[in-house]
Amino acid sequence: MPDTAVKAIGVLTSGGDAPGMNAALRAVVRTALNRGVAVYAIYEGYQGMVEGGDRIRNMGWDDVSGILQRGGTVIGTARCAEFRTHEGRLKAAKNLLECEIDRLVVIGGDGSLTGADLFRHEWASLLAELVETQQVPAELAAAHPFLSIAGLVGSIDNDFYGTDMTIGADTALHRITTALDQISSTAVSHRRSFVVEVMGRNCGYLALMSALAGGADYAFFPERPPSVDDWETQMCDLLKAGRAAGRRDLTVVVAEGARDKHGNAISAEYVRKILAERLGEDVRSTILGHVQRGGAPSAFDRWMSTLVGAAAVDELLAAGPESEPQMIGMRYNRIRRHPLMECVEQTREVPKAIAAQDYERAMALRGSSFNEAYQTFRTLSRALPHPPQPNQRRLRLAILTAGASAPGMNTAVHAAARLAIDQGHIVLGVHDGFQGLIDDRMEEFDWMSIHGWGSMGGSELGTSRTIPTGAEIEAVARTLRRQRIDGLLVIGGWSAYEAAHRLTSARDEYEAFNIPIICMPAAIDNNLPGSEISIGADTALNNIVEVVDKIKQSAVATGRCFVIEVMGRQCGYLTLMSSLATGAERAYLPEEGITLHDLETDLAEMKESFRQGKRKSLMILNEKANPLYTAKFISTLFEQEGEDLFDVREAILGHLQQGGDPSPFDRIQATRLAARCLTFLVEGAGQANGAVIGMQNGHVQIHSLDDIAVLCDMEHLRPLEQWWLELRSTARLMSKYQPS
Repeated sequence: MPDTAVKAIGVLTSGGDAPGMNAALRAVVRTALNRGVAVYAIYEGYQGMVEGGDRIRNMGWDDVSGILQRGGTVIGTARCAEFRTHEGRLKAAKNLLECEIDRLVVIGGDGSLTGADLFRHEWASLLAELVETQQVPAELAAAHPFLSIAGLVGSIDNDFYGTDMTIGADTALHRITTALDQISSTAVSHRRSFVVEVMGRNCGYLALMSALAGGADYAFFPERPPSVDDWETQMCDLLKAGRAAGRRDLTVVVAEGARDKHGNAISAEYVRKILAERLGEDVRSTILGHVQRGGAPSAFDRWMSTLVGAAAVDELLAAGPESEPQMIGMRYNRIRRHPLMECVEQTREVPKAIAAQDYERAMALRGSSFNEAYQTFRTLSRALPHPPQPNQRRLRLAILTAGASAPGMNTAVHAAARLAIDQGHIVLGVHDGFQGLIDDRMEEFDWMSIHGWGSMGGSELGTSRTIPTGAEIEAVARTLRRQRIDGLLVIGGWSAYEAAHRLTSARDEYEAFNIPIICMPAAIDNNLPGSEISIGADTALNNIVEVVDKIKQSAVATGRCFVIEVMGRQCGYLTLMSSLATGAERAYLPEEGITLHDLETDLAEMKESFRQGKRKSLMILNEKANPLYTAKFISTLFEQEGEDLFDVREAILGHLQQGGDPSPFDRIQATRLAARCLTFLVEGAGQANGAVIGMQNGHVQIHSLDDIAVLCDMEHLRPLEQWWLELRSTARLMSKYQPS
């Protein structure tokens, strides 16, 4: 029997580049080395595989150092017509055999992955031809009887079946949303209209989600063209109504693949021309182009790409002759494997439906979240709300933000208020959290009073950490009764949840509390029950990563160790995820604590690595990891014992983690949860319900407020189940070479 043990793994990036490809490459290389397997990078994609020679290079641990934060792909990508021919694939097979590569990680789009699958099917016949023509020894071919493939999807369009997000899509959405925010500021100044073209030939994800996150007024995307032939008049009438309502800025987002219902292309320039003619004003167009796919990857694209890259190696090491190639993706923050060609075939169904003008099927194939976002966008982008219906019961709903400020709070208020007003209800904003309820400080919102809030950080309503007690509870009841409140939406963290629970616990004493009350998780610490991710946590993580990138540049230049303290209270989410996204050597979590032995071990390893030429080291510390071994203590210890090998600096990031405009993810998440909270309040009107809402396993879940104690470690105020703790082993594997 031939020796079928894994000899080497090859990794290539193909097709269009996408931010996060380097993170995936780094993960493939370091996981393979830690598994004791040689790994080769194939430069310039399939072109490099066909050319061979120095295009296929053996990779060491340090060869992928410093690439995590870089955009694009450091090993290059290229279109290769020759690989589409039999002769090209024959050359590629010979070049792989010479390096004893019989496992491939292919990072690319559906064309790249389809090409890999064809190559796999032909492998045996290609090897037979190479042996017959005496290009390779029979023994070498016999040692590699099959080729295994693992596919990772690199595409900013987020157009691939079987994964929630493709590599690069989150970063592209960041780029577009930032551009829309910046365009909005100049549009407001000049009372001007803008048309913005974004990528997406057959997928409207970027157009729809950026329009939702960026507060656009109109959007065109391939799956849902305008429903009427004279869409130009429909669009202009809507935008004119927006102007009349007081909007100073008007923005239209156009996907590059947008078309009308007959399949005719709709270009950004044509939209600009129509608006200029019919609105009679200055209209500018901006084509974002490759800006969308350039630059450093977002925090999500870094840690997600790291996870799928590591999983791809393990998939290949477990593969046998009959194993079907797998696409490695993410579903609900967990690694998921699906048959590769099934995913490719399903992905191609959407363009087929669009080409056939079967737009209902195209939308259905995109899934419920996409459709839900579309319906929400249609409401939020209205010039004015629908008028209340005759004989409709108009509920009086109150919204407040409480506890520490979190990016995305304003987005949630904006979405909940506008959706409620559009349904004919009356919405009151409560100033300064529960203190505002005690003092009866409310204002009624109208459609335009919250315009622009969706993209703003902080909380325009104001927050407080007040938790009503004693006479204050009676004051809250008096306010709710006086204002005739029928439902209460509470947006915030632990203090918000505790305050809401106190109200529901006092229902026997105060009739005013016998209304639906629901809490939405908004806390950068990501420590709230009933939700795997809190509003604000993604923004905070990106803030941390941006600062640490700059710190890393300083550390490399000077030969330095940085001990970086981040927030989180008794939850290590920000600590672990930022270490994954920045390549930190160590993450000190409150869930694990810190011992003196830990510090001694870390110090010894760091000293040895600096002796061997290392120039920087990062240690990320949760603010509550240990009451004695603080950032100051650890910095002093490492400085004292460093033997002049390195110097040490302490960086406490503080409240910059809470600042800034919310990330696209936080905006979209806040909007989605706000819509569900409104449904809870309206459908539960007249009922004494108390609940918390959140995302779990990719779905919106609602739990009773009384279940908080069951869902949480109440001593440390964090959920009992924290999905991200499963990623500790991957973080350690990426930071330390320890071959098995």
